Amino acid sequence: MTETPASHNSRATQRFPVVVVGAGPAGLTVGCVLRAAGVDCLVLESESREFVERRPRAGVIEEPVVRGLERRGLAGTLLERARRDTACEFRFDGGRHPFGYHELTGHHHWVYPQQFLVTDLVREYADMRGGAVRFGVRDVRLHDLDGDRPSVSYVCPESGRREAVACDFVAGCDGARGVTRAAVAGRARVSRHDYGIGWLALLAEAPPSADRVLFGCHPDGFAGQMPRSPEVTRYYLQCPPGDDPGNWPHDRVWAELHRRLGAAGAEPLTGGPLIEKRVLDMHDYVTEPMSFGRLHLAGDAAHLVAPIAAKGLNLAVHDAFALGDALVDRLLRGDGTGLAGYSASRLRQVWDYQEFSQWLSELYHGGASGNPFRAGTALARLRRLFSSPATAAAFAERYLGTAARY
Repeated sequence: MTETPASHNSRATQRFPVVVVGAGPAGLTVGCVLRAAGVDCLVLESESREFVERRPRAGVIEEPVVRGLERRGLAGTLLERARRDTACEFRFDGGRHPFGYHELTGHHHWVYPQQFLVTDLVREYADMRGGAVRFGVRDVRLHDLDGDRPSVSYVCPESGRREAVACDFVAGCDGARGVTRAAVAGRARVSRHDYGIGWLALLAEAPPSADRVLFGCHPDGFAGQMPRSPEVTRYYLQCPPGDDPGNWPHDRVWAELHRRLGAAGAEPLTGGPLIEKRVLDMHDYVTEPMSFGRLHLAGDAAHLVAPIAAKGLNLAVHDAFALGDALVDRLLRGDGTGLAGYSASRLRQVWDYQEFSQWLSELYHGGASGNPFRAGTALARLRRLFSSPATAAAFAERYLGTAARY
């Protein structure tokens, strides 16, 4: 791992063309793109390297994202270890309804836990490409973002002194609660949507009951199964927003999963210890624009998509591809076209994915809304998915993220 040396001169100013705030998938991908082009950058991260490499998050990666990583030399381990999903299965009206999207489109998903991808990207950026990174920094501050001489400062974890870094651009990739999103508060338009539901997110030390993702659309609430490995399975249960995970003891969790995912002819779920249990309140937001002077936002710093459609990680990496390429063009070739159009071009896909998340939410949750009209229309959507080839093809394109343009 390469890190910038800890300065003991608090007045000294370092300089990098780009400072990337946040060492998640977006920030590390931007860093890797820059280093591959020979552009120096500094990645700042408030957590330790060990923490970011172990933090469990999403696991479904779209084929266009994988191909983008592959073209940039960032997908070697992923392609060796990731599982390919070719079908999912809806369970409703007491029956099983497999949906073979690979057979329909020729495309598939990869299942690769986000912490594995982050581990790969940290290694590639810091250890292989010599990128500068500081973990464990505190109190990051942004300065003069609207001028020609922006800078970022932080408190060094070793010396306890504030260090200053001059730069040309800042990539804000530090998530929903990060300093870069806070820096544009009051200047950006933030559009927010609350679904009024929660998901109890569970990680079980238990093999999946089927070799595919399961979506249980049940009158008592949605349930989902997302295989992660032969020994570990991710489950979701719809619950009230703000619910206490303590309200869901082991026996109640498994009883609800059995009931909501049960279907004629289906194998019963295999139980096991629950090693993670937390409640996610389903909401979305979009920050417009995604660029403010010398600051460009990517990933959750710019937009959040509820995990309903498994789009958040994919959007973040798409942002990183576009931002990294645009910064290279500007810094090495003097071409600022990509940076000037970055926000507008990315927001087209962001809003498309937000709309799909809303559509899918009604499919999953409409039947449990307590509203007979919503329940009836949700069931009509599910039935049409398996009776209309045109509907099936349109769903597969949106589910897989394979549209030619947005």
